[in-house]
Amino acid sequence: MDLSDALGDWPAGGNNQSGVSGAPGAWPGQPANPAWPGAGQPSANPTWPGGQPAANPTWPGGQPAVNPTWPGGQPAANPTWPGGPSEGGGPWPSPSPQPTVPGGWPSPSPGPIPGPGPAIPAAPQKSLAVSFNQSLPSGIYDKLLITIAGIIKPNADKITVDLCTDSDVAFHFNPRFNESGRKVIVRNSCIGKKWGKEERDGQNFPFVQGQPFEMKILCTNTEFKVAVNSTHLLSFQHRITNLRSINRLNIHNDLKLSKVHMETLSH
Repeated sequence: MDLSDALGDWPAGGNNQSGVSGAPGAWPGQPANPAWPGAGQPSANPTWPGGQPAANPTWPGGQPAVNPTWPGGQPAANPTWPGGPSEGGGPWPSPSPQPTVPGGWPSPSPGPIPGPGPAIPAAPQKSLAVSFNQSLPSGIYDKLLITIAGIIKPNADKITVDLCTDSDVAFHFNPRFNESGRKVIVRNSCIGKKWGKEERDGQNFPFVQGQPFEMKILCTNTEFKVAVNSTHLLSFQHRITNLRSINRLNIHNDLKLSKVHMETLSH
């Protein structure tokens, strides 16, 4: 018997026992098993645990983008995902029932849904009668602040604010909207039924017909300081030095009043 007879049906091209490689074949002891764990995995095997073909849509190591229910991530097209709202809009889950204002914005507290407009409505405006007269029982004094707010009438000719004693006008504040075609603010005093020298200013005139205003008069030991709409306007030196005798505030002519307030500044 020669060597070929001894080999019998052995495939040609196999490995010899010296360990020299030949073409792949069925080495004795090596089955032709396509799922052999030590020899690698043919790419045609779709269930091999060492790697997953991209065509498998349910492999646990990664999730194709087309799967809308995969727990590792949420496609934007799902409108009810609990981690956040979808880009296209949808019902956003809330931990508790929460009323909303138009546009979906949560209301700060449960209650009726407010209509269009500011979330916090402005305080209702009071309407004070004009002419307005208020007594100042303690007179005026240092750091007394008087705040006057309202609206100038659309066709206003003038407005007047007077601080008076029982018989005199200590401070006459008189913005005029059309004095020979000019706007001017006149200040004066009337003592012993005689008007003093006018102080006039036409450069700064902050009042506008038909528009709201806020005027502040700060009393000091030497003068009245006037600001309108948070800007200092002018000062008027006291001509009546007995400040306690200045015990009345009068407001009249072409305006609607919503606020007159007195306070003492601490500084």
